[in-house]
Amino acid sequence: MADKKTYFVSDVHLGLQAFDPAEREKRFVAFLGRINDGGTEALYMLGDIWDFWYEWKYTVPKGSVRVFSALMDLMDAGVKVYFFQGNHDVWAYHYFEEMGMVRLTQPAFVEIKGRTFCLGHGDALGRTPLGYRIMRGVFHNRIAQCLFSSLLHPTVAMAIGNAWSRNNRLARREQYVWKGESEPLVEYAESVLKERHVDCFVFGHLHVSASHTLSTGARLIVLDSWIYKDNWYEV
Repeated sequence: MADKKTYFVSDVHLGLQAFDPAEREKRFVAFLGRINDGGTEALYMLGDIWDFWYEWKYTVPKGSVRVFSALMDLMDAGVKVYFFQGNHDVWAYHYFEEMGMVRLTQPAFVEIKGRTFCLGHGDALGRTPLGYRIMRGVFHNRIAQCLFSSLLHPTVAMAIGNAWSRNNRLARREQYVWKGESEPLVEYAESVLKERHVDCFVFGHLHVSASHTLSTGARLIVLDSWIYKDNWYEV
């Protein structure tokens, strides 16, 4: 319905054992409850909702019960919930879909209220350092995933994954500096606009809040993380 709202969130980093994880989860659950008011059409989760998520065939990480309950309440109320894999929850395979969520792959082009949106987590779109491309390729490699799943007990695997995730995040204390016209995501969006019409691009990943007007008048929205405060975009 045209009068119902669509929400976009990214980089909640649930489970990150730093910066008051319980308070961050509480804020996110409260947000999910607020938008379950009969006036919401859809929720798009743009990746890194979990700081480290890895699921096996019969095993998933413990915790986040209140988050899953709130998401189920949303879907039971008729809200469509979509998710993208980020670079921290790339190993979400089937569990979310079994709950009724819909997986999307970046870049996803969707129509919302008669406008065309380009959505994704935002990593590896446009110019990307070689080291990150290699790491991302390993994380997405099915052989590497199968070896990780089969050779390591979940207790050991989760300990390794959480340690890597925590150190990776804590090592980047400096705020990301938005580069304006030279920002890789801006360059990427401009390249897309040469091929097709898009009204709005929405990404996350950078842990910075940005709103940039592109050459056609389209908007590029980058969502900040939830590490310190609530962040979302709505239309």
